[in-house]
Amino acid sequence: MSAVSLVDQLVDSFKAQGRIVIVGASLAGLRAAEALRDNGFRGALTIIGDEPHEPYDRPPLSKQVLKGWVRADHTKLPRLRPVDAQWRLGVAAVGLDRSNRQVLLANGEKVDYDRLLIATGTRARPWFNPEEAALLGLFTVRTCDDAAKLAAALQACPRRVLIVGSGFVGSEIASVCRELGLPVTVAERGKAPLVGALGGVIGDIAAQMQIEAGVDLRTGVAVEGLDADADGHVRAARLSDGSVLDVDVVVASLGSIRNVEWLDGAQLASGFWGVACDAGCRAFDINGVVTDNIFVAGDVARAPHVLYEYQFMSQEHWDNAVSGAEVAANNMISLETGRRPHLPLPSFWSGQFGVNVKSVGVCSFGDEIVFTQGSVEQRRFAAAYGHRGRIVGAVTFNHGKWLPYYASLIERSAPFPPPPPGYDRPANCEPMPARFPDPREPTALPDVVLTGHDPTSRGAEFRPRTR
Repeated sequence: MSAVSLVDQLVDSFKAQGRIVIVGASLAGLRAAEALRDNGFRGALTIIGDEPHEPYDRPPLSKQVLKGWVRADHTKLPRLRPVDAQWRLGVAAVGLDRSNRQVLLANGEKVDYDRLLIATGTRARPWFNPEEAALLGLFTVRTCDDAAKLAAALQACPRRVLIVGSGFVGSEIASVCRELGLPVTVAERGKAPLVGALGGVIGDIAAQMQIEAGVDLRTGVAVEGLDADADGHVRAARLSDGSVLDVDVVVASLGSIRNVEWLDGAQLASGFWGVACDAGCRAFDINGVVTDNIFVAGDVARAPHVLYEYQFMSQEHWDNAVSGAEVAANNMISLETGRRPHLPLPSFWSGQFGVNVKSVGVCSFGDEIVFTQGSVEQRRFAAAYGHRGRIVGAVTFNHGKWLPYYASLIERSAPFPPPPPGYDRPANCEPMPARFPDPREPTALPDVVLTGHDPTSRGAEFRPRTR
């Protein structure tokens, strides 16, 4: 028997009898399970999730659900095919025994695996004061249960809503509040909304959009504390500028935390930015050695990208979760020559204040920006970001049909400023500083982060909070 046919037999044997465990029952976990079955895996498949719900769609939670258009429990993700898996929902993974190839569960059980996919995603960063975090009227938005509770609070017509943080989720919630006719204040420690992801030039535009919509936007301020009534319901917020706001609902939109604590002691390269993996989704250990049977996908993955100087990239976007899951599934059951790279060009969209905001590439990698099409005044434009003479990102406001054009420029490292389009040129086509804040500031963490070249990097340096 030839060596080739022997290897093929081993692969076929694994597809028929292997054991694959997926930790994370959300978008990446579901799509990975479907891709495994599509690629011929017939062995035992177990999906573990800490929430009791089947996989559901998260983007509508801060949009359609809060508007009352869709119920939170009606956001279940469509199944593209049967996955024939053992679902272990409502029980969290609390440890990983790599020596015995077992996932340890919170109920004391152990689940054996031959291949493991880590797709545990992120969770909302909690309120900084543990005592205040228990107050009634204080919300985060990450799960469908979170969204359902906040939607009910908004439907009760509070006197004022305070949103702490003006990234994409915070800005979307502010937009929903204004559509519902609710008074809303946004407190942002940075200089403008969206500044971490899109820079100060676009941040100024986003700020003007909020103000024009009637948002009480407070930038350069922090919330120092919350006050409650005798029933434990939040009634006031104290800001760092000395002002006090009467509020009934507070939404903490403070960013996310990657769910890696359960991997403590597993000797994997996991930390603040997620679990490091190679371009084929194989996890690194703490010595920078790639593993053979542990893979990573979705928001918790941190992988190098050829377009961005091979820096490790962490990104929290739908397309990354889907494509990463599909690549990981393929590579878990393929020989070396059949493995594929996962090199997505980050993209996202956000709907806020009547504007469809779309972006592609890593805008925060750029240090310059140039408006290339449309009109800033009309909130209908495209802008490109540059770094060292090449285009690295682009953003559009109500001009999304042009995004594939800019994506193609980024993918081939086209020069910056990019060639002028054939029509609809803005009055000012001169590059200018993009004005991104210091990335060490916690308020400025974007949804796509470049984290250097060290696969074992675990920390992030933050400036101390000033009052």
